[in-house]
Amino acid sequence: MSSRPITEDDLNGLIDGTLDPDRRIEVSAYLDAHPDVARRIALHSEQRDALRDAFARVIEEPVPTELDLSRMIAERHRPRPAPRWAMAAAAALLLCAGGIGGWSLRGMAPASYEGVQALAREAAASYATYAPDLVRPVEIRASDRDVLAAWTTKRVGRPVGIPDLTAAGYRLMGGRVVPTEHGPAALFMYDDDRGTRLVMLARPMRSDGDIPMAPHAQGDLNGLAWADRGLGYSLVGAVAPDRLHPLADEVRRQIRSEA
Repeated sequence: MSSRPITEDDLNGLIDGTLDPDRRIEVSAYLDAHPDVARRIALHSEQRDALRDAFARVIEEPVPTELDLSRMIAERHRPRPAPRWAMAAAAALLLCAGGIGGWSLRGMAPASYEGVQALAREAAASYATYAPDLVRPVEIRASDRDVLAAWTTKRVGRPVGIPDLTAAGYRLMGGRVVPTEHGPAALFMYDDDRGTRLVMLARPMRSDGDIPMAPHAQGDLNGLAWADRGLGYSLVGAVAPDRLHPLADEVRRQIRSEA
């Protein structure tokens, strides 16, 4: 028998039927000794089977055109002609702004910073979607790290480093590719084996410049977002800012050392 502790990945693997025979025996023995956990896993299995049964008829149907993700993203990014009154107003504004234009830009945030703010919102939304999932929080598990790295590189269009936070007490659970308004993004999830999860989201930015790390928060969720060499990153979690910041610094250090 292995001395490795039973993790959420093992429990999810039992539900999905992906464990090897020896590990399945160990997990089953663990559930026999922990009936409260066994009841929770049985409930998740029932929910999974119910979802499969409910969507069995439509699972093989083609995605409706109006719900096709690539078309939706293309439509969102397609420039739309401005109405004539807006074009006229813009022309008038340009004529009047010659002498004061430089000063009027002082209080405006650069587009690159707005891009990082958008990335922060996307990371928070991805965390809210996948971090609470006890059945399939990741698509590719950490045991297939090379496959995960190759898949995210292909979909994002650039290599995305997968940081190692083991020394800080967080193990890699795995990851997936998620859609955003700005194209595909790589999502990597970490867990401290006590139920606290972190999500790192990374995607290309429109600007190739570097942007300093900036904090963001939404309710109990805290995060830090930044950009390096044209890739934007955001690390988020229900973790106090003073604990999250060193983790984000370590993520950035590892990514820079791999570049």
